[in-house]
Amino acid sequence: MTPTTTGRPTGRASGAVVPVLAFTGITVAVMQTLLVPVIKDLPQLLDTSPSDATWVLTSTLLSGAVATPIMGRLGDLYGKRRMLVASLTVMVVGALISAFTSALLPMIVGRTLQGFSMGAIPLGIGLMRDMLPQERLGSAMALMSSSIGVGGGLALPAAALVAQNADWHVLFQGAAGLGVVAIALTFLVVPESPVRARGGFDVLGALGLSAGLVLLLLPITKGSDWGWSSATTLGLFAAAVVVLLLWGLLELRLSAPLVDLRTTARREVLLTNLASIMVGVSFYVVSLVLPQLLQLPAATGHGLGQSMVVAGLCVAPLGLTMMFTAPVYARLSARYGPRTTLIIGLLVIALGYAGGLGLMSAAWQTVVTSVVLGAGIGLAYSSLPALIVGAVPASETGAANGLNTLMRSIGTSVSSAVIGMVLADTADTVGGVEIPTMHGFRVSFLIATAAVAVGLVLALCLPRRRPADKPQPRASSEEDAGLERAIAALAGFRGRVLAADGTPVARAKVTLTDRRGRHAGATLTAEDGRYALAVPAGGSYVLAAQAAGHGPTAATATHSGEAHPVDLDLSLPGETVTA
Repeated sequence: MTPTTTGRPTGRASGAVVPVLAFTGITVAVMQTLLVPVIKDLPQLLDTSPSDATWVLTSTLLSGAVATPIMGRLGDLYGKRRMLVASLTVMVVGALISAFTSALLPMIVGRTLQGFSMGAIPLGIGLMRDMLPQERLGSAMALMSSSIGVGGGLALPAAALVAQNADWHVLFQGAAGLGVVAIALTFLVVPESPVRARGGFDVLGALGLSAGLVLLLLPITKGSDWGWSSATTLGLFAAAVVVLLLWGLLELRLSAPLVDLRTTARREVLLTNLASIMVGVSFYVVSLVLPQLLQLPAATGHGLGQSMVVAGLCVAPLGLTMMFTAPVYARLSARYGPRTTLIIGLLVIALGYAGGLGLMSAAWQTVVTSVVLGAGIGLAYSSLPALIVGAVPASETGAANGLNTLMRSIGTSVSSAVIGMVLADTADTVGGVEIPTMHGFRVSFLIATAAVAVGLVLALCLPRRRPADKPQPRASSEEDAGLERAIAALAGFRGRVLAADGTPVARAKVTLTDRRGRHAGATLTAEDGRYALAVPAGGSYVLAAQAAGHGPTAATATHSGEAHPVDLDLSLPGETVTA
């Protein structure tokens, strides 16, 4: 039998890897969404005040924000699969604690532990980048990135059905069960990534970032309860600014920081992260508004009088459409690039919110709004990790995507606080009960539209990919004849890309990235596996290689900048498939 190659890195990643990683993302989304149907009943269920009951939600948000960049960095250093399993394990423990208590404090502890699972999203994206060939990476990352919306959309009617017909603790038991299944599938199907970042874990940086995020997100989520002009709210905002500035100065001084701020400050990364905040805002608005509109009694004059389950089913197409846009995104991105796909997604979101302003008088109209918004949010969410992955070295994928996921979480937090304030300020009081008004719903949709407009401006400012950024195929007969002369005079790196058994790998893609994450060159190997890449200046670089039928690899090397080549062979894990 003759050896042939396939479109995936065999021996490193089976065809089940992408569905399993997407399932972990959906499991995390279920964890986030499962309390939505019982939010209004939490004070009675936990025998506490409404303001204290909100800590059950706030604690999950805060721990998820803290865990996301930290778990991403730990995954880069010690193994992404290992940290993925750790995140899911902590989530299961937290779900079990919540499943067997009706007291406030243990419930907050359990929900805090569940929030750590948010790190699964950037870890899954990082594993995909490390193991999948380029032709599969786009749709895989799109599915993983959209899994939060997919899981949320599917979990809402399911959680509502459970909440209506069973003890509410069953919600946590189900989440724990899903977590155990996700852990088992990850162990069975997902291999560990061979890519590792150099350096150690920045403990002080992790503590500083954690403190800064808590100080920032607490007043955002609790400002409406405390008062936006209160001393507590303003004091926490001021403290957050001070702590995050000091943390930033610390990170800039370290050789192996938790977050490489120089890479983060690059135009493409910075604008993508800012756009992520706007996408997060737009995603959460529809999740807050439509369920309330659907469940308000028809006697209010604008409520649609639907049950909790029917309301969940009407909003479910939001998540389902996000899932089905993953293959559409892959085709659009392959042809036009993730920047253009992000722009298209934002335009579709704007269309959905603009149309939704006049589609609020019947349940079927909310379904139409959910479908359009789901398509736009799915395209936008799918584009974000692709933009990040294309702008950072392979060894920083986990941390960079962790930061990007954090930006989306900040967007949802801001959305929750602002929309909650708008709906409260525009509510009518009937029999001592505050009823949201149609005016409040429409103002919320207008706020989402404004956020999308800001995101669109940021997306338009993203740099276009130049043709030179893409490796050019070699004319092997001509270039092989002169390759020795070119390599001899090269100020850069040269060597061969080899398979695990030592045989040369032809037409492998080799990319060169400097220490700040900037793209410095790319090429394809010759028939004998040789490559040569020039360096723009002396310094530390990351060379990454990937080829169909093999796992990817990356190595760090230093070049003096003098006119002579540095020899560096790259070995790809995995083996070719035999037919």
